[in-house]
Amino acid sequence: MTALLIFICLILITIVIVQIGKVTELASSIRGEEDAQMETNKWNGMLSVIFMVVFLGGCIWSSLYYKNWMLGFGPHQAASEHGGSIDFLFNITLFFTGIVFVITHIALFWFAWKYRGRRGRKADFIAHNDKLELVWTIIPAVVMALLVIGGLDAWNEIMADVGEDEEHIEIEATGVQFNWLLRYPGEDGRLGARNYKLITGLNPIGQDWTDVKNHDDFQPSELVLPVGKKVRVRIIARDVLHNFYLPHFRVKMDAVPGIPTYFVFTPTKTTEEYRKELSKYPEYQVPADPEDPEGPQKWEKFEYELACAELCGSGHFSMRRIVRIVSEEEYQEWLKQQSSYYLGNIRNGDEDPLKGRILEIEVKARAAEFGASLKEVLQAEDFSSKTLPLRYVNYETGSATLTADSRYELDQLAGALRENAALRISIEGHTDNVGDEAANQTLSLQRAEAVVQYLVTQGIPADRLTAEGFGSARPLSANDTEEGRAANRRTEFRVINK
Repeated sequence: MTALLIFICLILITIVIVQIGKVTELASSIRGEEDAQMETNKWNGMLSVIFMVVFLGGCIWSSLYYKNWMLGFGPHQAASEHGGSIDFLFNITLFFTGIVFVITHIALFWFAWKYRGRRGRKADFIAHNDKLELVWTIIPAVVMALLVIGGLDAWNEIMADVGEDEEHIEIEATGVQFNWLLRYPGEDGRLGARNYKLITGLNPIGQDWTDVKNHDDFQPSELVLPVGKKVRVRIIARDVLHNFYLPHFRVKMDAVPGIPTYFVFTPTKTTEEYRKELSKYPEYQVPADPEDPEGPQKWEKFEYELACAELCGSGHFSMRRIVRIVSEEEYQEWLKQQSSYYLGNIRNGDEDPLKGRILEIEVKARAAEFGASLKEVLQAEDFSSKTLPLRYVNYETGSATLTADSRYELDQLAGALRENAALRISIEGHTDNVGDEAANQTLSLQRAEAVVQYLVTQGIPADRLTAEGFGSARPLSANDTEEGRAANRRTEFRVINK
């Protein structure tokens, strides 16, 4: 309906313009060509002045009305250290260009009225005016020089890379159609190597899994950063040109296929702090959901965002990601909740070049797990809770020979025994019910003795250790499934005293 009304209005306006043209043509033929031309000049001059007033008035009004929606004004202040410099440059540029804009438009339309064609008036011819030409050359040149110098100074400061020993967080953002793939370093604080030739469905950014620095890297679904901490973002594109754009932080850098770029910035306001600032402005004191007038206000639902500032394809809009700026304590808590992409998606799969090998990151994880479990056992009062399974102690099939990888957990146990000099333990071996029970009994005892012998070689006195074998007499699960039998084949230790 609206489109039909607009179409009808356009037709009516066209008809009116055509009729005015016919009337003007008829008047010219009646009054004479020169009289008609003078009348036309007069009206053109008057309309130019009217247009000047309406146009400039509209520009000024719209600038004031929408000022709170422009970066650097009202609620949209910069939330990064360098953002103030960028806002200042924009504002100072707007100030000078605004002066030129107003003066040139006033001159343009006022001259159309003042110097309109009139009867008996001859045009003046001015070849040149040295003073005027100097003025309009020198003043713009000086202003432009100041703006350019100020811009270069800000650019050099903003684009300075981090120092070699400067504390910072380094993350990576890879633009793809149509998503941002984010990557954070793990506990080692370093991002692993990548190679575009390694890109697959399971490895979307081509991480090289033979590089141990990749083993603890993780890929979150949102960008979370601590306030007050310098951040260096590696920016990469996998397919077409993208643009890494954080408007509230005045961060904007192209992501170019084959040419890595970067941007360094320091967030200065947490998400909650920015929300509180927005709450002071009427345009944010409205329901976030128009259909729920009693629900949260717009400022309460505000989120920083990461966008793509290039038209990278039909799904360009879907590249928006939530950005959360939090305190250092919240950031560290968030880091603890993240898990390695390699361990969760690649480890021991078809694309894992290290399948079957024990990795350093796994040794550390098992050590932390063992330490926490041992602490619970030592603090337990109930006798049944003083037993701890050795989950990663294994043997060659059908024998009591320890596998090479068993040493990692046994070394943890030896370390715990050295730290707790009064601790005495019993090593207990168990099997499933497959085969001869007497043989199982013997095998379980031999395996327990093999663990005792290993601990003795690590300097643990033999009188603090005992070995027992129970065969299949103490199952943890039913022996009618492979999973159940695997759970029953185990070695564990029980605390005798501490």
